[in-house]
Amino acid sequence: MDDAGHTADQTAASGLDPVELDRITERLIEQLKTVFDPEIPVDIYELGLIYRVDVSDDKDVVIDMTLTAPGCPVAGEMPDWVKEAVMRIPDLRSCTVHLVFDPPWDPSRMSDEAKLQLNMF
Repeated sequence: MDDAGHTADQTAASGLDPVELDRITERLIEQLKTVFDPEIPVDIYELGLIYRVDVSDDKDVVIDMTLTAPGCPVAGEMPDWVKEAVMRIPDLRSCTVHLVFDPPWDPSRMSDEAKLQLNMF
């Protein structure tokens, strides 16, 4: 769990050095914060839309993410935006993004930073 209270998993097989995994994790978070929900002026990481991130020892990344609503107009595009952002990280081999709706997203998943940006305090 990070400072924002996210529960994304960063998992590595025994072949990936922990220092390298930490570096990749930091870069992943940086890149995920460059993708914004077009209807809400907050990045998808702070919104709590990223449910899981796995990094294999071969530097393949698998992300489970959701949307604020299943009928979101960018549902077909957002996974591609996430993949493009993640693949800007040097040395990653691949990125697969799965769109999931279980559990459904709700505002309690947002970080305090996101709530502050949206005046939800």
